Amino acid sequence: MEKKKIKKTYSNDEITVIWQPHICTHSKKCWKGLLDVFDPREKPWIKLDGATNQQIMNQIDVCPSKALSYQKNNL
Repeated sequence: MEKKKIKKTYSNDEITVIWQPHICTHSKKCWKGLLDVFDPREKPWIKLDGATNQQIMNQIDVCPSKALSYQKNNL
């Protein structure tokens, strides 16, 4: 059975984080590197006020599955 292809978005004024759980490999790199933003024990599990936008983008860049991505919002 194919996993449901869900996309969840989390936004602030400057960036939108996109999470695609169906491709996540659960490497734990996101939350081990930036627990104030990515905390799987919480709902919602992504809180963009836990770090600077640059720190969040840097952490997303190391996601091995690319289940996490981001886009810069037009200001």
